[in-house]
Amino acid sequence: MDYLATYKRLFAISQAGLQYGQDIFDKERYEELREISLQLLYELGNEPTEPITDLFSHEIGYQTPKVDVRAWIFRNDQVLLVEDRKTKEWSLPGGYADVGYAPSANVEREVREETGLTVKARQLKAVFDTDLRKDIPQTFQYYKLVFECEVLSGYFVENSETTRCEYFSLNNLPKLSIKRTTIEQLKILYEQKGNGYFE
Repeated sequence: MDYLATYKRLFAISQAGLQYGQDIFDKERYEELREISLQLLYELGNEPTEPITDLFSHEIGYQTPKVDVRAWIFRNDQVLLVEDRKTKEWSLPGGYADVGYAPSANVEREVREETGLTVKARQLKAVFDTDLRKDIPQTFQYYKLVFECEVLSGYFVENSETTRCEYFSLNNLPKLSIKRTTIEQLKILYEQKGNGYFE
């Protein structure tokens, strides 16, 4: 049994009930279900309760997957990666999609913030569903949208998120931040031709 997926589903059901339930007694039951699901997540992760409570504190209303946008920037058979300031691990540039912007505008903004480069998103290259990666358990489900981008101008600018950006060949990669970018994803993107990869 996939306990993480089950507990996340329980949490999502409780949130939907709290959002749409009309009966006051049903809402009390959904609130109790929410607390039980959070407790199960605490125990599964063997984590202190405070960080997980804080993580879920803003999760109100009907639960849907989160959207993560990433840029595929390829040059001379090498892909552009950024180094995270805190973990010192590398990934495709990108992050959460902000409300009010098209996905392509989101990825262009993320690249500018993390690398200093001005890019143009040319096409959606792949969509990855993080829930399909059972070897990398994550609290939330993400749809990872990867856009092929063209560099128009710019150079690396010091920022609060990343310390470096560099091009790497697939056979000489640095330590990856596997919750952001995996070697399997990079291989799919490298080999992808035609209309894109969707899972």
